[in-house]
Amino acid sequence: MEVTSITEGIIIDHVPAGTALKVLNYLNINPSTARLALIMNTTSHQFGSKDIIKIEGEQDIDLNVLGLVARQATVDVVHGGRIVEKLTPNLPEHVTNVISCVNPRCVTTIERGIKQRFHLVHSERMEYRCDYCDEEAKF
Repeated sequence: MEVTSITEGIIIDHVPAGTALKVLNYLNINPSTARLALIMNTTSHQFGSKDIIKIEGEQDIDLNVLGLVARQATVDVVHGGRIVEKLTPNLPEHVTNVISCVNPRCVTTIERGIKQRFHLVHSERMEYRCDYCDEEAKF
């Protein structure tokens, strides 16, 4: 199988195998409208297998979310057909509208239009808590 290189955009590499569609969902990228290539379950010397996401063109993407959903991923920024920058996502201190609160009494589950905000409590356990009710996030 041949997937050609991109001239402008980003390449998200080392995505855990089989999770590329979930990552696209968390990044709010619509696969039916974005120009992208998904390479799923390809060989990885480091992880055994991995997914790769190539997104062509300018996209408004919150790459901090990658630190939450695909922590070992790497991001290559491509301009003029060359990789000009390599990024490694970090676990974000705060996330908005990525995780949903599971507490049925939380204001975010009762009232519509309130942003789902969570803050990092413990980085090693990847523990996030709701800013409103302090419920631990389940994702």
